[in-house]
Amino acid sequence: MSALLRLLRTGAPAAACLRLGTSAGTGPRRAMALYHTEERGQPCSQNYRLFFKDVTGHYISPFHDIPLKVNSKEENGIPTKKARNDEYENLFNMIVEIPRWTNAKMEIATEEPLNPIKQYVKDGKLRYVANIFPYKGYIWNYGTLPQALTFTVSSPWNTPFQTWEDPREKDKSTNCFGDNDPIDVCEIGSKILSCGEVVHVKILGILALIDEGETDWKLIAINVNDPEASKFHDIDDVEKFKPGYLEATLNWFRLYKVPDGKPENQFAFNGEFKNKAFALEVIKSTHQCWKALLMKKCNGGAINCTNVQISDSPFRCTQEEARSLVESNN
Repeated sequence: MSALLRLLRTGAPAAACLRLGTSAGTGPRRAMALYHTEERGQPCSQNYRLFFKDVTGHYISPFHDIPLKVNSKEENGIPTKKARNDEYENLFNMIVEIPRWTNAKMEIATEEPLNPIKQYVKDGKLRYVANIFPYKGYIWNYGTLPQALTFTVSSPWNTPFQTWEDPREKDKSTNCFGDNDPIDVCEIGSKILSCGEVVHVKILGILALIDEGETDWKLIAINVNDPEASKFHDIDDVEKFKPGYLEATLNWFRLYKVPDGKPENQFAFNGEFKNKAFALEVIKSTHQCWKALLMKKCNGGAINCTNVQISDSPFRCTQEEARSLVESNN
């Protein structure tokens, strides 16, 4: 336990509400230079929004306009280039919503135009996760992959996967309905990242959480600019180089809603973390679902598909229209 606590306590605790601005520590952050954020409203309030801009200063949707894959050639805004090698195939953009050690549940507003980050509100109150002893807030940098949604599609295992968990369809690998959210990422690197930061990560594995009866996939990943990233290639490396972290992750997700009076969460596959190959197939399937949604080939319900850069998408808007949408948020 003492070794695990030393592992989890790497870095200083972040602010009580959320951490904004540059990330802690030094080192290259190639992805961050391409995207910037702009705050609207007061942090820790229901009107707070964090909007995204591209390198030219134009507003974009982080959910739809940031590519899923890193350094990929695009066709109609959708990455299509073949991987040069296995490592390249495994590089993804991650949007950080919740810095490690913080408690405010920040999330991409999937139902709002341009999908800014906001704090989740439930029963009229801002939501904060409880501290689960001996942890402080979230024990990883927590976020999502862009351009990845969950409708049910087939995989090489003949198992439907989802990344934006469609609540109308059962995931046959878990026999539970989806939760209508983008796929979540737990980034396990040594740095405390920032809310709204966009980082390059490589995927290591995946966990299938059953949250109040709904399928909620959790990807395990590491920032490629982390000092230890070169050690990690698959899920077994997490246990090898960060012993106890996967067990802590399982326990955290099992218990984090208990302080709110809810039962413990359950897991598919008896709580087994699936490997990188399994996780990449989940991502691939859910990216296909996102493509279908943005081209209006399926019904996303309340998901707002407004974007600026996806040519041929019927939901595409102009830069001027995007600016007006942000201004109307005041």
